[in-house]
Amino acid sequence: MKPFHVLSMLILLIAASISVSCKKNGTEPDEQWPADSIRTLKDDLNFPWEILWGKDDHIWMTERGGKISKIDPKTGSTVFSATLPDVESRGEGGLLGMVQHPEFLSNGYLYVVYNYESGSSYREKVVRLQFSNNTLNNPLTLIDNIGASSIHNGSRLLITPDNKLLITTGDASNSALAQNTSSLNGKILRLNLDGTVPADNPVSGNPYWTYGHRNPQGMVLVNNILYASEHGPNVQDEINIIEKGWNYGWPDVTTNIKGPIWSSGNGTVAVCGLDYYNHDRIPQWKNSLLMLTLKDATLYQFPLTNGGQAVGSPKLYFDGRWGRLRDICISPEGRVYVCTSNGGNNDVLVEISQPGS
Repeated sequence: MKPFHVLSMLILLIAASISVSCKKNGTEPDEQWPADSIRTLKDDLNFPWEILWGKDDHIWMTERGGKISKIDPKTGSTVFSATLPDVESRGEGGLLGMVQHPEFLSNGYLYVVYNYESGSSYREKVVRLQFSNNTLNNPLTLIDNIGASSIHNGSRLLITPDNKLLITTGDASNSALAQNTSSLNGKILRLNLDGTVPADNPVSGNPYWTYGHRNPQGMVLVNNILYASEHGPNVQDEINIIEKGWNYGWPDVTTNIKGPIWSSGNGTVAVCGLDYYNHDRIPQWKNSLLMLTLKDATLYQFPLTNGGQAVGSPKLYFDGRWGRLRDICISPEGRVYVCTSNGGNNDVLVEISQPGS
C-alpha cells in the first residue's frame, strides 16, 4: 500500500475515534444543533416556571397550570408531558420549582413544589415523584401545609452535594411570618431527601435554614457558596449569599442581619431565575451569575469577584426582547436557555449560543 493511502486511512481512523469519544462522554457536536446564535426553541407555552437541564440531557420544565414536560433541546419537541391533578393555580401560584435527584438516571426521582387546596385554605407542598416507563408515579409528600397566596410563594428547589434539599418559601402576603421561626413561610428550608429534618439544622427538628425572606425565586450553588435572588417591596431587590441560621431582614429588621451582595437600590426589577456561567462558549460571561428579571424583562450578568463573595457591576442583555423572563438553565456545552412569563399561551423557551454585544 502506498504511504499516501496509509496516511489517509490513519487520519480517517483518528477522526472516527474522536467522534465516538464525543458521543460516549455525553456531549453533542455543534453540527447536531442549528447554527443560530439565538433561536426560539419552543413556543405556545403558558407561564413556564422552572427549566432545568436534566441528567438525561433533556430540558425539563414546569408550567404553573400543573404540567411537567421533557423537551428535546435540539428540536424543541416535547417527548414527555404529564399534568399533576391536585395543582391549584391562583395568581402567581401553581406548579413552581423542580429539581432532579442526583441519581435520577437510576431512581427517576423528581422533586416538585406546588400550591394546592386544603379545605378552604390555599397551601403549598413539596412532593417527590418517580419517573419510570414514561410516566410519573409514586408521589411522596415531603413537607406540606406551607402557607400560600396568589403572590409571594418563593418555591425554588436545589439539592446540595451532601444530599440536602433546599426550598425557598415566600411570606405568602403575611410579612410577619418571615421573622417567626416556627412558621415555614419567608424561609429557606433544608430537608433530607426523604423529607426528614437534618440533625445539623439551626434548631433541632425545625426545617428552617435561614429566615427573614420576602420572596426568593432564584437559587444557585457555586463552589460551596449559595446565592439567592429575592424580590424587594418597592425598593431593593437583592442577591444574597445564604449562610446557616442568618436573618435576612424582612420585613423591617436592620440589625444582626446578613446584607446583600447586590441591591437594585431605589426601585425594583422583579428578580427571578439565577444560574452560574463558566464556559468558553460565551467567554464574556465566564465566572458570572446570570439573573433574569420579570418587570425589567432583562438578563443581568454579574461577574463574580473576591472569591465569589462579591459581584461586579452588571451588564444587561435583551432588554424587553421577549417580555418577562422567569427562569434560566445552562447546558454542559455552555448553551443558555431562558423561559418567559407572559401568559396567554404566548410564552417561549429560547436558546442562546452567543448573545451578541
